[in-house]
Amino acid sequence: MSAIDGLPPLREVIASHGLAAKKSLGQNFLLDLNLTARIARIPGDLSQASVLEVGPGPGGLTRGLLAEGAGHVLAIEKDSRCLPALTEISEAYPGRLEILEGDALEIDPLDHLPAPIHVVANLPYNVGTELLIRWLTPESWPPYWSSLTLMFQQEVAERIVAQPGDKAYGRLAVLAQWRCETRVALRLPPEAFTPPPKVHSAVVHMRPRPTPLYDADPETLSHVVAVAFNQRRKMLRSALKGLGGDVEALLTESGIAPTERAERVSIERFAALARAFAAREAAS
Repeated sequence: MSAIDGLPPLREVIASHGLAAKKSLGQNFLLDLNLTARIARIPGDLSQASVLEVGPGPGGLTRGLLAEGAGHVLAIEKDSRCLPALTEISEAYPGRLEILEGDALEIDPLDHLPAPIHVVANLPYNVGTELLIRWLTPESWPPYWSSLTLMFQQEVAERIVAQPGDKAYGRLAVLAQWRCETRVALRLPPEAFTPPPKVHSAVVHMRPRPTPLYDADPETLSHVVAVAFNQRRKMLRSALKGLGGDVEALLTESGIAPTERAERVSIERFAALARAFAAREAAS
């Protein structure tokens, strides 16, 4: 592992600050600074950008972002043990790194950064999906962020980019792809981390579409999709009984066979179903 800056290797940083990863915080540290620099390059030129990083830990990805030229990085870290190591990085890059101790689920980045914001993070496993859903479901669209470059367990990454008919296709794929262009940008084995997780990881890159792929009310679409995939092995005429009323009529109106299963329904058809359901509810 060659250095990307004049700071000590991450293993030395972790040892000197006593930063053993905590399972309770979902921590797995990425130590290879060449890999963190590769991740930092995925969203493109960040020299004039505001960057949000969640869960920087000892600062491997933080260093990658700064070494690759990110203009201003806000790093939100819940683990106070990591703050001295992050402060050392801040001192090496004067005026370009702001460190905020706290829970990313409780902090509005717009209180600290001007939009648009690029989010780049090796997300703690225990809050990654919840944060993603929040970023995908803001009150207005387009969102305040201009890209998401996020590390997940590979299983979660596959769920984000899955296509109809794929085993991983579900609610997360529909919500993500309805509003964003998505791709898996990098895959990483367990041994790339300390401690090694039991699963492979992957970096997903997402850019928001100016408008969603198909017309639908976001809350209605989310509700309909959640009900459909709650019993994904059942035919939709059975799985959607929770919507009430004449489910088969809704499906037929939406161009979906009542005997179809959720995992084979396209985003376009789910949007049509959401519109049909909303129209029925408005008329009742």
